[in-house]
Amino acid sequence: MLQLLYTAIFTEMLVVLTLVFKTPLRKLVIVTLDRVKRGRGPIVVSTVGATLVVVLSSSLYSMAKIQQRTIEAGVVNPTDQVLMSKHMLEASLMGFLLFLSLMIDRLHHYIRELRLLRKTMEAVKKQSRSFEDGKNGNTEEHKALTEEIATLKSKVKKLEPECEEKGNKAKTLETEVDALKKQSEQLLMEYDRLLEDNQSLRSQLQAIEQSSLAS
Repeated sequence: MLQLLYTAIFTEMLVVLTLVFKTPLRKLVIVTLDRVKRGRGPIVVSTVGATLVVVLSSSLYSMAKIQQRTIEAGVVNPTDQVLMSKHMLEASLMGFLLFLSLMIDRLHHYIRELRLLRKTMEAVKKQSRSFEDGKNGNTEEHKALTEEIATLKSKVKKLEPECEEKGNKAKTLETEVDALKKQSEQLLMEYDRLLEDNQSLRSQLQAIEQSSLAS
């Protein structure tokens, strides 16, 4: 379970980095995400997300149950402590996985919006050039083109702040990705520490069992 979660997290981190930085793989990732969001793709993604949420809720419930049992007993059980650490690590990884999935979806959406904006601006430039080339045309066409260019320019002015805002969001997401990298490294260190604690607790339990059998 943990190996699968780590594999999925590192895969999503790679996808996020591919979307943030302009690389040859960026177009391939965008095309793949476009296909995933068509047909039955959204249903499959929603099903997997719902499954993760259910498993996350189960881990949180198990943690609450172990905590309540510890409070009632008044003594810390080593087995419960190990199970608590395992559920906590699984819950953290699943929450991180869901967060990265949401980040990939938003990044893909913003990139598509930026592409549409660029296409609109290119269309405005082409129409402006054609307007300049056809200045000698009749008056009615001249008026129609003038009105259309004015409308498109107003749209471009409205879209420019949105473009800047989305650029700032992309920078913010990049900063968050760096922070999440550090958090992932900390989680790996915590996982190694938990494995060592688990081994130590098992050794203690074996020693207790052997002493109980001897007595």
